[in-house]
Amino acid sequence: MAKSKTSKAKKPKQSFDFGVNKKFPFDKYELYSDAVQSPSEDVKFYRDRYIDIRGRDLKPTVLREDFCGGGAISCEWVKLNKNYKSVGLDLDVVPMDYGRKNYISKLTDDQKRRILLIKKDVLTKNLPKADIVCAVNFSYFFFKQREILRQYFANVRDSLKPNGIFLVDIFGGTQCTDAIIDKTRHKNFTYFWDQKNFDPFSNEAKFAIHFKYNKKMYKNVFTYDWRMWTIPEVKEIMIEAGFKSTEVFWEGTARDGSGSGMFKKIEKGEACESWIAYIVGVK
Repeated sequence: MAKSKTSKAKKPKQSFDFGVNKKFPFDKYELYSDAVQSPSEDVKFYRDRYIDIRGRDLKPTVLREDFCGGGAISCEWVKLNKNYKSVGLDLDVVPMDYGRKNYISKLTDDQKRRILLIKKDVLTKNLPKADIVCAVNFSYFFFKQREILRQYFANVRDSLKPNGIFLVDIFGGTQCTDAIIDKTRHKNFTYFWDQKNFDPFSNEAKFAIHFKYNKKMYKNVFTYDWRMWTIPEVKEIMIEAGFKSTEVFWEGTARDGSGSGMFKKIEKGEACESWIAYIVGVK
């Protein structure tokens, strides 16, 4: 496959507005984790997908978490098996330092020896090798240009071990073409997902996470400026980047109409207001 010409595409700075200089009367990373993450279940899903695709004779041992933030997924991976190792990559040292202090510090000594968080640009070559690479929480939406996204996907493919897989999550639906605010109540706080706008010309949108804590609203605790990539686009770019094939896993619906957290392999999607899926690139 011919190498893509990425020199003309402007390389973005991999940084996010995490409200680093803003002070809150709560642990914003803890609230974020409680609201949107389930890393202990996520790593089991990644492992099971690998086994489904590669068979039980091949077992993954090394997971790489791109755009790792605090490295919660990396931590949960090393807990699964005494032979598992993980590495997290990010350019923002603030959440990584938080993860070292609040997540990695709670691991056993043996688990600590099997995990590493590294400040590294995922658009550079020679990324750490892994059986499974994941880029979740829609982090790759930060790459708005097709050439840049293809460059990243190609880097991932090159860094995967011979039987490796690459997992990304994706969301969409008719609701995602509007400016909307979703609200979810938790035990000690309320979480708000604010889609501030949507530009159909570029498929770009800006988002923010707000928290209501002790009856007071704290806005823009986390902010994002993304391109809303679609399933066919991501699948096509994965193939262009050298992946052999792709698979899509669609989240089911619970009785109350919300996502069930259970993902099933599909060949055809469903028209609905909001959906979440995983796309797996197979090397």
